[in-house]
Amino acid sequence: MSEAGRAGDFLAGMAASSRKRVSAARAQLADGELAARALDSPLPPRLQLSSRRFDLIAEVKFRSPAGGKLREGSDESVMARVAGYAEAGAAAVSVLTEPSRFDGSMAHLETAVRALGGRIPAMRKDFLVDPYQVCEARLAGAGGVLVILRMLDEEAIRALLECAVRLKLFVLLEAFDEADIARAAELVRQYTSGTELLVGLNCRDLVTLEVVPGRLEALARTLPDSVPRVAESGVTTAADAARVAIAGYDVALVGSALMAALEPLQLVRTMLSAGRTERARRS
Repeated sequence: MSEAGRAGDFLAGMAASSRKRVSAARAQLADGELAARALDSPLPPRLQLSSRRFDLIAEVKFRSPAGGKLREGSDESVMARVAGYAEAGAAAVSVLTEPSRFDGSMAHLETAVRALGGRIPAMRKDFLVDPYQVCEARLAGAGGVLVILRMLDEEAIRALLECAVRLKLFVLLEAFDEADIARAAELVRQYTSGTELLVGLNCRDLVTLEVVPGRLEALARTLPDSVPRVAESGVTTAADAARVAIAGYDVALVGSALMAALEPLQLVRTMLSAGRTERARRS
C-alpha cells in the first residue's frame, strides 16, 4: 500500500470511529434538541491574541498515538493544568476529546471550561465529522473547534463551518500540505467575515506519525496571511517557539511537550517569551 493510502487509512479509521460516537450520542439526544440547548448556552469567551504577535494554544491530552501514554487523566489533573496554562499566559486551551487513541472525553472539555472560568476559551480538538459535534462543543462551553481538512470533503467542511458561525465559535483549520493550505485559503476568503478562522499547519507525517523537520518553515510562506497562522506539532522547546515565530507563525499549538514537562507552566512562559522576542526583533 502507498504512503498516501496508509495516511488515508489512519484518518478514515478515526473518521469512522467519530461517526459511531455521533450515532450513539444522537440516539440519546436528537439534533434539534442539542442545537437548541447549544444556542441557549452562555456565550464562551472570545479568542483574543496578544498584540505582541505570538501566542500559545496549550493542550491537554493524555495519550498520543506517536508517544503513547503521557499522563494519567483525572478531573483534578485537568483542572489544575488548564488553570495553570491560563495563568502562564496561554491564549486558549485545546482539549482532546477523542477516546480511542488519545484517552480523551467530553468530560475533560467540560472540566477544562469550568477551571478556566471564562478567562480564555477552550477548543475541542477531535476528528469532527458532523455539525452535531460542533453543537456538543458549544454546549460543553468550548469557544472553538478544530477542523481537519484532509479528512473531509467540501460539503462536510462547509457544514461544520456554518454550524460554527451560528454558534459563534472560532475554527482552527488544520492543513498537512500545500493542497490542504490551498483549500484553507479559499475557505478563509469565504468565511472570515462570519467567524474567526485560524489556519494551522501540522508537520506530523500521517503515515509514521513522526514530526517532519523543516516542514513548518518550508510551507510557512504558502499559508494565508490574512488570518493567524498556527504551528502544530514539532514545537517542544523555547528555541522551537523562536524558530516558528521567525518563520512567521503567530501561534504555536503545543501538546505533548507540555504534558511531558516537569514544569509545564514555566515552559509556557519561556516559549511565549522566546516567540515574542523574535517577532519584536522583526517588527
